[in-house]
Amino acid sequence: MTAGPAEPARTAEPGRRPTVTSRVLGILGAFTPERPALTITQIARRAGLPLSTAHRLTGELACWGALERDADGLYRIGLRLWEVGALARGPALREAAMPFLEDLYEATHENVHLAVLDGLDVVYIERISARDAVHVFSRVGGRWPAHATGVGLAMLAHAGRDVQERAIAGPLRRFTPQTIATGAELRRVLAEVRRTGAAISDGQVETFALSVGAPVFGPDDTVVAAVAVVVPASGWEARSLVPVVRAGARGISRALGAPRAVRPPESAMREV
Repeated sequence: MTAGPAEPARTAEPGRRPTVTSRVLGILGAFTPERPALTITQIARRAGLPLSTAHRLTGELACWGALERDADGLYRIGLRLWEVGALARGPALREAAMPFLEDLYEATHENVHLAVLDGLDVVYIERISARDAVHVFSRVGGRWPAHATGVGLAMLAHAGRDVQERAIAGPLRRFTPQTIATGAELRRVLAEVRRTGAAISDGQVETFALSVGAPVFGPDDTVVAAVAVVVPASGWEARSLVPVVRAGARGISRALGAPRAVRPPESAMREV
């Protein structure tokens, strides 16, 4: 699972004078996983700014630590933004999850993901992977359409009705012949996830990868995240992974104080 195609930097709406905030965000949005280092000219062009304006704002961002300039004159995202970004959705989630993610890794020695829902996308906030694990494109901070991933399906199934209906209304981007591509199919799958307590994404992003995910609940019993293991599609049986992934998600939910995690619903206890 990958961060998805990079989006161009956003500029102000036509006819509206861009604010300083929109210009700064445009500069930060110019950087992508494919283009992590940029010259000042490239920044100006990608952010849609005059070179003089880009130079001034980039200098201010570098002084604050949001950007760093290397010996070759290339700019990169600075560590100060990483510090700020680490506060997103609360450090408590990652801290509570890590022991259970490590247990899942020891059980599979493949890829283990922790993700949150942002609109109709998932954003990966933690990943553990072995050197010889099945190839995936996911990275911490990367995002992917929720309907195509194990973590995404696990969260969508327990999201608010408005979120579910927006996802079902589509469009649903297809990556492989196995990707969920219709609203009717997505509705059926989400109902199955609620029934079994786990989501199975078999070959939806890459045909050779199988993902099994389960939802994580917070203190108010609403879904706050999901965990998943991603293994080779051949050689692994999804049914064998469901209990361990559900147990990991339930452990995190319990650590976060979710009432439902004290005694899982009977439907979530049934084997699939």
